[in-house]
Amino acid sequence: MIRGLFAGRRWTSLRLRLLVVFCLVALTAAVSASGIAYWLNREAVLTRTQDAALGDFRQEMQLRAAGLPAEPTSQEMQRTAELMAGSSPGYSVLLVHERKDGRKVFGAAGAATFGLDDVPKSLQHAVNDRQKTTAANDAEYHMYWQRTKPQGNPYLVGGTRIVGGGPTGYMYKSLATERDDLNALGWSLTIATGLALLGSALLAQAAARTVLKPIQRLGDAARRLGEGELDHRLDVSGTDELADLSHTFNKTAEALEKKVADMSAREEASRRFVADMSHELRTPLTALTAVAEVLEEEVDDLDPMIAPAVGLVVSETRRLNVLVENLMEVTRFDAGTARLVLDDVNVADQVTACIDARAWLDAVELDAGRGIAWRLDPRRLDVILANLIGNALKHGGSPVRVSVETADADWLVVTIRDNGPGIPEDVLPHVFDRFYKASASRPKSDGSGLGLSIARENAHIHGGDITAENGADGGAVFTLRLPGDVGKVSTDDVDA
Repeated sequence: MIRGLFAGRRWTSLRLRLLVVFCLVALTAAVSASGIAYWLNREAVLTRTQDAALGDFRQEMQLRAAGLPAEPTSQEMQRTAELMAGSSPGYSVLLVHERKDGRKVFGAAGAATFGLDDVPKSLQHAVNDRQKTTAANDAEYHMYWQRTKPQGNPYLVGGTRIVGGGPTGYMYKSLATERDDLNALGWSLTIATGLALLGSALLAQAAARTVLKPIQRLGDAARRLGEGELDHRLDVSGTDELADLSHTFNKTAEALEKKVADMSAREEASRRFVADMSHELRTPLTALTAVAEVLEEEVDDLDPMIAPAVGLVVSETRRLNVLVENLMEVTRFDAGTARLVLDDVNVADQVTACIDARAWLDAVELDAGRGIAWRLDPRRLDVILANLIGNALKHGGSPVRVSVETADADWLVVTIRDNGPGIPEDVLPHVFDRFYKASASRPKSDGSGLGLSIARENAHIHGGDITAENGADGGAVFTLRLPGDVGKVSTDDVDA
């Protein structure tokens, strides 16, 4: 039963702690009550038995031992002892008389025969110690008693002496019956303590279930709320504190659901605005790009005063065109509409084509085996490589080293190392943030602050990731990791 109560409980569980506290309180109360009851009953039983035996023995000494002659014979001593033991409530008698010549005469009778050696020396001295009579003490001798345990068995030994020169008498009573009764009482109290402990555990379990079940439901509801089930509510019953807590939770969840819905609506509106704006900008940008290309071809024939302005228009038009394309790509990622078009790609050839298309062959060192083939989206891999290598050339400096390898045939690892000063430690956590620029003094630099973010999103859609760190020998190190089972990541091969 106890094992069932504690099964599966953590030591930090509130339910278990409640059970332990209940059990400790019940155990303390039961042990205290049982101990007090046992001690009171023990004293009562022993005192009652002791008083009855000593009182009877005193009376027998007065009636029989006091009637012996001044110099009793052994037969008289023995007969008197037998008479005293025969009328006693279960004790043995030893009578001792010391003659004038120093010899001692004994008389012993009873179920448990005993001798003078069985009487403790301290008790013998106390019994034979003659007291001085005063107004408060009218007797020269008194009765004394002592509890002993010869061979582990409990006995009551009492003794007194007849005033005026009579014999000394000792009684010897076994307390085995009282011991057995007290042992039975002790076992009963132990069983009662165990039952009280078990009862307290059951009561604690019931109390814990009554109190903690609503808390558990509240915890489950909070977990579901954290998992996105904002419409989940608690059933409120009763008027206690837990009912108030559940009611407060429902109001909080309702307010949170409304706020999240408002934020989602605003975010959706913002994404739609960016997407619509980017889409609407493409048509005039196409025209502007065409005009810019024509102007760029004629720039040598233009007035030297106009040529710089034309060059600025051409560069800014191209920059605006890249920014719009990046914004549309970001919008696809946010809307969840970006998809992979998978193909088996020779990675070394893909990296070489990316570098060659942008005329970076002189500034990039490639270390890639020709036999590495991977299933991925070649267009998105080109975007990732172009952003990472271009960023390394722009901010790190050549030569840029690109290495391609596989890790346990499960991961494709592409590492881009530059030859620059590295990334400041305060910038490192933000290099993939959108619109983040490391240099606050160059807010209008050529970059839009979206390249690395888009590269990482393209890695994520493959099921991989990109990390940035500083190399041990200096320079920044960007590591692209793509899994070998990209086909399992996206089963919808629809182009974005």
